[in-house]
Amino acid sequence: MPDPSSWLPETATATAAGGHVRTEDGGLSSALASPLAPHCTGLTPEQLLAAAFASCLHHAAVEAAGEITDEAHTVEVTAAAKLGRDDDGRYRADVHAEISSAGLTREQLADLVAHADRLWPFSSGDNSRHRLTVTPAENGRH
Repeated sequence: MPDPSSWLPETATATAAGGHVRTEDGGLSSALASPLAPHCTGLTPEQLLAAAFASCLHHAAVEAAGEITDEAHTVEVTAAAKLGRDDDGRYRADVHAEISSAGLTREQLADLVAHADRLWPFSSGDNSRHRLTVTPAENGRH
């Protein structure tokens, strides 16, 4: 793990409950699809994963593009996510992302994609760069 002083100062918090997800600052607020109420409409886990990966990779790609072109504002990331189930019932995710940027040569775009992929902790080439810890919330915390 990196030195604690190297962490960015922002921490984001989101809560999912009662068929709804929202960020603490209200920047994202949406209904969720629910396995308890399959007739309800809302974002699915696949949609949320695709949006999260697209957002994260877009951030990295814009940063990387700044070193390649003065047209970083044209960077676009499309992510597709699907979930599967292992034999033991655990979910697995398959995410495919594409990065584009207007006016770049194939070589420049390949450099941009490689650089962006290395920047973000969810790299396609290194599964050890991230860790998820799941713990119960403290009693009474909402």
